[in-house]
Amino acid sequence: MVDLSGAKWFKSSYSGGGNDCVEVAHLERGLTGVRDSKDPGGPTLIFTAAEWDTFTAAIGQESA
Repeated sequence: MVDLSGAKWFKSSYSGGGNDCVEVAHLERGLTGVRDSKDPGGPTLIFTAAEWDTFTAAIGQESA
């Protein structure tokens, strides 16, 4: 279980300030959390550093 109570969530600068976005937080032990900005109390995906690197690399390939 990961304690999210002190997490500092942020959105991409590309989000335009809307609510239809994901939020990301860099967590303890090198973990990264991802959640839906419309439901901040809802489920959170937790990635290890290696998983996050793989995920963001795949996104970069999709948008290229």
